[in-house]
Amino acid sequence: MLKILIYIHRSLKKSFDNIRNERLKHNLLQAVPFWIGSVITGFFAVMYAQIFAWGEKLLETILNWHDWMIFIIAPIGFVLSWWLVKRFAPYAKGSGIPQVMAAVELANPKEHAKINKLLSIKIILFKILSSVVLVIGGGAVGREGPTIQIAGSVFRKVNEYLPEWWPKISKKNMIMTGAAAGLAAAFNTPLGGIVFAVEELSKTHINYFKTALFTAVIIAGLTAQTLAGSYLYLGYPKTSDISLTVMFPVILVAGISGILASQLSVLMLKINQWKKRLKSDKAHIIFLVISALIIASIAYFISREILGSGKEIMERVLFTSNKHEEWYVPILRMLGPALSFTSGGAGGIFAPALTAGASIGSVISGVIHLSPHETNVVILGGMVAFLTGITRAPFTSAIIVLEMTDRHSLIFHLMLAGMVSSIVSLLVSRHSLYDVIKVNFLAEIRSPKR
Repeated sequence: MLKILIYIHRSLKKSFDNIRNERLKHNLLQAVPFWIGSVITGFFAVMYAQIFAWGEKLLETILNWHDWMIFIIAPIGFVLSWWLVKRFAPYAKGSGIPQVMAAVELANPKEHAKINKLLSIKIILFKILSSVVLVIGGGAVGREGPTIQIAGSVFRKVNEYLPEWWPKISKKNMIMTGAAAGLAAAFNTPLGGIVFAVEELSKTHINYFKTALFTAVIIAGLTAQTLAGSYLYLGYPKTSDISLTVMFPVILVAGISGILASQLSVLMLKINQWKKRLKSDKAHIIFLVISALIIASIAYFISREILGSGKEIMERVLFTSNKHEEWYVPILRMLGPALSFTSGGAGGIFAPALTAGASIGSVISGVIHLSPHETNVVILGGMVAFLTGITRAPFTSAIIVLEMTDRHSLIFHLMLAGMVSSIVSLLVSRHSLYDVIKVNFLAEIRSPKR
């Protein structure tokens, strides 16, 4: 009897060991594609950031040489950026975040083949090329939204290239994880990437892919840091010795930024709707040339601060004694993205939105005579609020700004700014810019004509 019990025990132990080994192997094989995608995403994020920075630097060099050159390079940049997208990759236009949102919705057995229009190697190439051409031409666009579409494409292709015998991985989870890794690598904000996936993309309970999500964000961030060094997107603005009374100007700036951001979204959507009535390429080109010449004229006669992503504006108002922008700068930082984002070329609105919010906070802080440290807090609140007004993702906006400046002591100030902006934005428009564009993309892709 004892021998029988020993035999049964050994047999059961061997079976459990085999089961554990099989589960370990299965889990490991499922994790590997996420790791590979994260490393590639980190590489692309750093490479893209350097190319984009080179484009902005080239524009500055050209204008310092002869500032009238803006009247030549702006029309060429706008038209060439639009043509590259229209000719080779129509769904590479704009930010990239609505495309990823649409891809997540298409990640079902009936429609998953359509995702290739939104996420592919061709998208990666022309997203980078078109956005860099646009920024050289003076376009007020950023690289962060495009990085998210690039990362989604990377993870999508990794998933596609897995052999038949590989354990199946949810396409939806793969795309969402890629988007989170892309945001984390673009801003060096791992928590921001995770919150973005949960708040903006996920309709699936996070328990189903939380390990993959966290791991991918960490690996993508570490890869980017290995290649580019450990850095903060902005730096460490001084915010010490502030009183609770600073909450009042934060609320004021958040409310104004939320309303203006929503108005900007509505304006851009109306321009896009109007552009659909332009039947010929010639009419589109005329629109692009006019838009480019408006930006060029403002840059030449008024201020160059309408050009580019605007990161240098954020750095100046946060880290120098020159903290207060002229009253018209917020207008320029909304007009520039409005004309650039609707051009049909590739380019994001994350950084331009942050810059617009920073300029609003800077102007209002000067009007009410805040101290330099209080001004920094209000500027950061404006950045969160304006980004929230565009994305309607207050927690993502607050966490991104918190991580890019390492100001954890301001978490309540930033979250307050995000919530105020989120509430007042609803007074202007119920839906976010990204949601409306996503719906348009889905309608185009699902159309029988396509």
